[in-house]
Amino acid sequence: MTAALPADFNEFLGNAPAVESLRTAIAAGRLPHALILSGPAGAGRYTLALMLTMAIECERQPRDLWSGTDTVAGQSLAGFCGHCANCTRIAGAANLEDQVAAAVLAREELREADKKDTRALIQPHPDVLILPPDPPQLLIKLGQVRTLIQRAHYLPAEAPRRIFILTSASMMKEAANSLLKILEEPPPTVHIFILAENPGELLPTIRSRCATVRLGALPIDEIEGLLIARRPEVAPRQRALIARLAQGAAGRALSFDLEAYTAARADALIFLRNAAGALRNAATDSGGASDHTALFKMTETYRAGADGQQKTTALLSALSLLLEDLLLLDAGTPELLRNTDLRAELDRLSQSLSFAWIERASHALDQVHSGLRRNLLRSLSLDAMATAFAGAHT
Repeated sequence: MTAALPADFNEFLGNAPAVESLRTAIAAGRLPHALILSGPAGAGRYTLALMLTMAIECERQPRDLWSGTDTVAGQSLAGFCGHCANCTRIAGAANLEDQVAAAVLAREELREADKKDTRALIQPHPDVLILPPDPPQLLIKLGQVRTLIQRAHYLPAEAPRRIFILTSASMMKEAANSLLKILEEPPPTVHIFILAENPGELLPTIRSRCATVRLGALPIDEIEGLLIARRPEVAPRQRALIARLAQGAAGRALSFDLEAYTAARADALIFLRNAAGALRNAATDSGGASDHTALFKMTETYRAGADGQQKTTALLSALSLLLEDLLLLDAGTPELLRNTDLRAELDRLSQSLSFAWIERASHALDQVHSGLRRNLLRSLSLDAMATAFAGAHT
């Protein structure tokens, strides 16, 4: 059994009612053919999808008694043994990042003529296919969905069902339309799991043809308790901060790199300070030009390559959390702040950055995400966002 996965469903953190409902449906043979697993990053969507897949495909099909108070005779919860050939192969895909990196590397070794039409696909088992967002745009693409459709029409080779896991709701328009066709008339031996941080990214017609299960956020005190048990080396003050920054996601909390986040947040604060300075100059009609030197010096460091991509992703995440905190201050709910160690600076920034500005800044942030998916230059995208921030006057 791969260490990255829980040994059984009892070790899956949080959302017990939703998980038990899914296990009951599998045991009774009533699991929907198409299922959206939604929830924040780090909530365990991918982990749960693999565990459900193992429960469906397990050769031994173990069962547990349902823990609800209205248990009826014969009602049970599906489980997995974790040791049979089907379970071990599926569990081998637990580290999604490594699997995607291997798939991309394999594509790079192909002839130039073949690279163009080759998409990232992960197949840990003959009857299980995982579709990650295809680099560099990080979208599910038409070629991936065409492969899904083609294989869905074949009977399972070694397991009871053919299972397809789409690890993102971000899709090219053609891919989404093509997926809709298989969702309208799914073969009886097929299950399709779509993992969505934001189900709103999916076409309404796709959502209407899928059952949806949301994995909710865990309370802050539960996250802190988890950190005490799993990461005892983290100091209490840092632990409290991580528990808030994790946004209720157990997986995110356990893997949270506070040092890396703090570095990304320092860059994000340069954006906000620069915008606040520009708005103050405009409000006082001082005529003084804002000094963008620090800002553009910082954005120049976000170059191409894997390191630049990681830095950009971390920057945008930190900036998003800071904007949310400014909204919470504007709404009069400072007790919900995530960046609690920056309370004084956030208070100062909120004096200059109004709700209307935050709304425009959030739109500019979305534009950067969109640009990166189209493979635009990162430094130029960030410079454009900085200009939009400074120009988003109230």
